Amino acid sequence: MKNFIAQGDFINVPTDELVLGGSIIGGSGYLLGGGLFGVATTTVEVFEMDAGEECVLALTGVFDLPKAPSQAWYVGAKVYWDGANSRTTTTVTDNTLIGIAVLATGATAAETIGRVRLNGVAV
Repeated sequence: MKNFIAQGDFINVPTDELVLGGSIIGGSGYLLGGGLFGVATTTVEVFEMDAGEECVLALTGVFDLPKAPSQAWYVGAKVYWDGANSRTTTTVTDNTLIGIAVLATGATAAETIGRVRLNGVAV
């Protein structure tokens, strides 16, 4: 196939697509264009960013990400990105579907990390 480029599990995106005036933090989630979610593979400090510089985002895989506290998750629960709070949630309203929970979590306020399998799909 002459037109095949890559598997698509990772993509390069311009750093200015990810942040406005801040650093890109490796392991943190970013939502592009309101529909494509990925996790930054490296940290890029704001003072290191040049015009046209790119960052690699992982679009698929299993990641431990910040989650809304006091939410119980079950394996297979749909997980959404809450861009206003930069964390995952099972709340649908005003959030973007990014994958499913692959580890159950309790509903205590101290449980603020959720294990998510990213779906790699733009919605």
